Amino acid sequence: MKRVAIYPGSFDPPTNGHLDLIERGSKIFDELIVAILRNPEKDPLFSVNERRQMLESMTAGFENVSVDTFHGLTVDYALRVEAQAILRGIRAISDYEYELQMALMNRKLQPGLETVFMMPAAKYSYLSSRLVREVAQLGGPVECLVPELVVRKLREKMDVANKFSNADAGVSEPEARAADRAAAERKIKSRKKKS
Repeated sequence: MKRVAIYPGSFDPPTNGHLDLIERGSKIFDELIVAILRNPEKDPLFSVNERRQMLESMTAGFENVSVDTFHGLTVDYALRVEAQAILRGIRAISDYEYELQMALMNRKLQPGLETVFMMPAAKYSYLSSRLVREVAQLGGPVECLVPELVVRKLREKMDVANKFSNADAGVSEPEARAADRAAAERKIKSRKKKS
């Protein structure tokens, strides 16, 4: 029997951590479907189509990996594509508590569907899409966090956003970048003092 798994998520944006799980998951399952959740309640940085294009480009080298989109319950989508498993990454204890709750609910809704948890590579254990967005929005370097394609797409998004906000505020681009970096440094220092 063909082992099919889905790897669901928002992937806004896709990160090196996502790519690590996709690569490792592709070795475990005969077919892995990276499933982008279309959630109208969220205000994503990238459109579903942009995320899909990035993920398709990032996974082009994996013969058994495809990219799709879905909305609604993950278990319903899994049934539609005849998947037997859901692949999920766990970075920390806080992830585990949430993911365990979701896995148990999915098992209740669809008893034949298994959830497979994978730990990320140590170098990606802190990495999330939310952190990447924050670093990029504050003008920080993201080259070590996401594939080159995503770096370019983030820069395009940030350049457009900065041009509009800076023009409204009457601030030049170099001044805005310097102010963003100073704000990021203050935020980091504040976090260090609290710890």
